[in-house]
Amino acid sequence: MQRAWIFPVVLVLWAGSPAASRPVFQTVAGDSYASQRAAMVAEQIQRRGVMDARVLEAMRAVPRHLFVPEALRNAAYEDRPLSIGHGQTISQPYIVAHMTEALEVRPADRVLEIGTGSGYQAAVLARLAREVYTIEIVPELAKQAAVRLQPYRNVQVRAGDGYAGWPERAPFHRIMVTAAPERIPQPLIDQLAPGGRMVIPVGTAEQWMTVLEKTSSGVVERRTIPVRFVPFTRSRAG
Repeated sequence: MQRAWIFPVVLVLWAGSPAASRPVFQTVAGDSYASQRAAMVAEQIQRRGVMDARVLEAMRAVPRHLFVPEALRNAAYEDRPLSIGHGQTISQPYIVAHMTEALEVRPADRVLEIGTGSGYQAAVLARLAREVYTIEIVPELAKQAAVRLQPYRNVQVRAGDGYAGWPERAPFHRIMVTAAPERIPQPLIDQLAPGGRMVIPVGTAEQWMTVLEKTSSGVVERRTIPVRFVPFTRSRAG
């Protein structure tokens, strides 16, 4: 069994109002990227039909340039994915927004993310949910993401195989997967709370963004858009 490392980003706030778990990141005065974030939301996201006001606010607020390699910061708000090393990418801004809107995160939700990557998607989710648990299979990326996510008090990062989920923190109201498996892992379905929702790219040669809902009558799946994600990888032990 693969050892899993947990990186407590900062103290997780479990009690109090949902607002107590909002990230404490403060935009630096004279932030030269603020206008780029606003343009990104208006031109890349709203124009393509993402309308959820909370999602749009989160995308305007989270400093995406801090979640990409320094050499790529000037490209952080472009309409494309970017390499973050180790064969992984940070998704195109529109895809982040599309997945986040499809997840329908509520302020009191506990969210599991599989595939932390640079930590950007977790930061967006942190502004919407009460608790975020995120798992990254590449230890180096998990460590880097934990550092970047230090301002977000309601996030915990674990390095390990995401196929098994995070059973000791289950059930989850919402689950997001940011890499594409051939089929949806059963342990993740099992850890989804009744009435819960999962957003996950599924497929190999052909991939579709899939929304799964756990209803009283069973699991219901629907496709949204065709996508291209890195494959869902497992540990050798897995």
